[in-house]
Amino acid sequence: MAQFNLPANSKIQPGKTFKADGGNKTKKLKVYRFDPEAGQNPSLDTYEIDLDQCGPMVLDALIKIKNEIDPTLTFRRSCREGVCGSCAMNIDGTNTLACTKYIHEIKGDIKVYPLPHMPVVKDLVPDLKGIYKQYESIQPWLKTNEPAPSRERLQTPEERAKLDGLWECILCFCCSTACPSYWWNGDRYLGPAVLLQAYRWIADSRDTATGERLQQLEDPFKLYRCHTIMNCTKTCPKGLNPAKAIGEIKKLQMARRL
Repeated sequence: MAQFNLPANSKIQPGKTFKADGGNKTKKLKVYRFDPEAGQNPSLDTYEIDLDQCGPMVLDALIKIKNEIDPTLTFRRSCREGVCGSCAMNIDGTNTLACTKYIHEIKGDIKVYPLPHMPVVKDLVPDLKGIYKQYESIQPWLKTNEPAPSRERLQTPEERAKLDGLWECILCFCCSTACPSYWWNGDRYLGPAVLLQAYRWIADSRDTATGERLQQLEDPFKLYRCHTIMNCTKTCPKGLNPAKAIGEIKKLQMARRL
């Protein structure tokens, strides 16, 4: 019978425990810790915080831990408004933004991990260099062979409405790192976040490179590894539908062949 085991140096070990200094309303956070330069296995440290002395979001708890309990904890954050996507991580088993995830929504201990199936720089910081290179490959800017107008390039309200559900993407990559197809083929499959961004330009009436963009995506792996599992749509913290955008690209590809 086949046995599947993680490499010995990837198994998560029990970590340190930090108790709260008093407080009647406490909550435990179990946080993934890993420093590749230390040469040790990852661990799960437990931090107990006083909710009466903490903001309402998981990010508030992480900031409190870093500021008051353990300054070695490493994570990304910036806007704290669900706009920049920096604090994307796996919280309570779901990819989301720490700055928009309420502590009270989570029953029991809060388990915090980095985005899954990505190399880890340190603790909760994933290495995004590879996925940003994929994003660069779709040339995410307006391409047109028309002469530049004296003012802005105009759109009708109907043309502009086609971009709704696309332009709101903040590139947090919660969707791509929740996609099993991206887990297994991330070196060649572009993933839901990048493909949604690709469709954002394909759908833009001001862009005249639709044929070129579709040809660039005509590849067995770049586009067609999507099997409509829908994890991407379920986990998107902005409520977007990357699976629908991928489906629209596939329909346009079929139309080109007819």
